[in-house]
Amino acid sequence: MSRKRDQYLGEVVPALKKEFGYTNVMAIPKLVKVVVNMGLGEATANSKLIELGTTELMQITGQRPVTTRAKKSIAQFKLRQGQPIGSKVTLRGERMFDFFDRLISVALPRVRDFRGISPRGFDGRGNFTLGLRDQLVFPEIDYSRVDKERGMNVSIITTAKTDEEGRRLLQLLGMPFRATTS
Repeated sequence: MSRKRDQYLGEVVPALKKEFGYTNVMAIPKLVKVVVNMGLGEATANSKLIELGTTELMQITGQRPVTTRAKKSIAQFKLRQGQPIGSKVTLRGERMFDFFDRLISVALPRVRDFRGISPRGFDGRGNFTLGLRDQLVFPEIDYSRVDKERGMNVSIITTAKTDEEGRRLLQLLGMPFRATTS
């Protein structure tokens, strides 16, 4: 079992049960999936960028990404319906916990001038989305092979009903949220 799953079962579940007063174990919030999305909009001009982005995403997550395609044509962006414009990976189970652990303990500390994650990334239902500016924060990416920085979104989907429950779940799992000074 992964380190974060052990931490969730051993420490987080009892803490959330005590803090929020859950009577049913199934009501305690948990991680469902982690979705990593890399938009490659400049791939409209160069189709090789899709392959590069997909390869990098595969190295980061350990799973083959799915190529996302444009839903409709937009003439101003020279975009046609069905044209590849990005790639995404949905992680569940052990891979999800392993990626979450690497994100918190390895990748986020490597972000330049890191002062914590803004807690404003919640969607109102306990799910959290985090944006990373470049792929070089992950040690799996070889710096000498990168031609351009590509950002990505990491969405953490939970079973929490409110943002407060989701925030507390992620805090107990080790997510370094910034102290809010409003």
